[in-house]
Amino acid sequence: MASSGPDRATLRGLLELTRLGNAVAAGVLTFTGAFVAAGLDSDPVAVVAAVAATLFATAAGNAVNDYFDRDIDRINRPDRPIPRGAVSARGALAFSVALFLGAVVSALALPLAAIAIAVVNLLALVAYTEFFKGLPGVGNAVVSYLTGSTFLFGAAAVGRLADPAVLVLFALAALATLTREIVKDVEDLAGDREEGLRTLPIVVGERTALRLGAAVMGVAVIASAVPFLMGTFGVVYLALVLPADAVMLAAVRRSFSTPSAAQRRLKHGMFLAAAAFVAGRAVGTIGFL
Repeated sequence: MASSGPDRATLRGLLELTRLGNAVAAGVLTFTGAFVAAGLDSDPVAVVAAVAATLFATAAGNAVNDYFDRDIDRINRPDRPIPRGAVSARGALAFSVALFLGAVVSALALPLAAIAIAVVNLLALVAYTEFFKGLPGVGNAVVSYLTGSTFLFGAAAVGRLADPAVLVLFALAALATLTREIVKDVEDLAGDREEGLRTLPIVVGERTALRLGAAVMGVAVIASAVPFLMGTFGVVYLALVLPADAVMLAAVRRSFSTPSAAQRRLKHGMFLAAAAFVAGRAVGTIGFL
């Protein structure tokens, strides 16, 4: 007797649509924002709700992105679930709607400021591929904001949205992500050109786009010094953020020769920088260094 439910290949395809690793990483960033803002004083219920909302929203955004990108992915990413036939386009869209609903339900348990961020982010996620992705630099800026805003969302969930360390962390993450998005556009140049998109490297040229990304990363590295210079965090933070800056700067240099490897290293550097903020807050909570 044939099963009426989805088969294993379809379930695997749905899981791939979520980019589970990225969704979990976004949840970790939200938790990081809450911890950097409030330390051990964070409300556990609010933190769990914020992390859950981030997981659902990120997974939904990834799924709907694959729905809108299905034609481009036949060139750039033929192994993704929709191009290879594991999930239908309509199924991917329905799945993304269900995930978005999960994000909304989770966010309703949070303060008004966090709900406002969630609403803005959900609208941006839905609109990104259809309206912003093909605009030179605009799509990159939207993704950069969304990545940085995970920290703001975590801070807002515990009532500390204006915490200076979180604001610097937001700026650092957004700027570093902007650089990474530019490098990714260089990597995806062939498919984007075939689809008729006007991404930054297509409009201004690969080398010019990469130089712009390098300049943005320079600003991010300068921003990373602010918590130490202000006395918010001490030498433990500095000892971790300097290697993170070195990893990201080295990745920018490599982007001129190997964009695919460079954008992965940029991501690693960003997580090391986030760890520096966590360590800085943890040490400050304990009360030394």
